[in-house]
Amino acid sequence: MADLDWGSLETRLGRVYVAVGPAGLRQVWLPRSRPPAGVTVPDLPTEPVAALLAELAGYFDGTPTSYRSPVDWSVVSGFRADVLKSLYERVGWGQVTTYGELATAVGAPGAAREVGEVMASNPIPLVVPCHRVLASRGAIGGFGGGVEMKRALLALEGVLPAPLEFDP
Repeated sequence: MADLDWGSLETRLGRVYVAVGPAGLRQVWLPRSRPPAGVTVPDLPTEPVAALLAELAGYFDGTPTSYRSPVDWSVVSGFRADVLKSLYERVGWGQVTTYGELATAVGAPGAAREVGEVMASNPIPLVVPCHRVLASRGAIGGFGGGVEMKRALLALEGVLPAPLEFDP
């Protein structure tokens, strides 16, 4: 963890933490989760972290966001990498896909359940937008940050009506 720079951002949904390494973004912690014990998040982030936090701030302010900060894809491999890269490249602001469609896109039709497992273990949520992946027939499906947060993120992007409230 010595090669990582840390940052955090208070959002309307709670505090988000990020870890950035020399090759780019390595991990995002959603509200209600924290980075590992012993990590100190500096008051003044490094330039790469500050740039990423500015992009995330824009996202939470409701600005359609395409992230320019690099992602360190070495944190995933194999099928996981294929699925997450496809999601990152194909599904933008205000768009959704299904687990089955994403499975087909990576050449694994019938692997919707496996795609769901990849979404559940996504180390870079928000930037690699697993919240935009729905179950068949538009059912909301699960989300590592909780279904309420998934609904709130999709509402922020205009995909769903605004939730009545979200308690970070």
